[in-house]
Amino acid sequence: MSESEQQERTPETGEHGTKRTDQIQECQRCGRKQGLVGKYDIWLCRQCFREIAREMGFKKYS
Repeated sequence: MSESEQQERTPETGEHGTKRTDQIQECQRCGRKQGLVGKYDIWLCRQCFREIAREMGFKKYS
């Protein structure tokens, strides 16, 4: 095994073992590119998030 093959790959590292800095750039549900909710790695646009937030277990207060 070569030295590069011995290096562990994690989700944070890319093909060549370098740290990946790209973030998901579009909604995972509809493909919209603006208004993304990225907290907790949700990656939904705010409109889609509002539609399915209760199903995901979020509760609205006040």
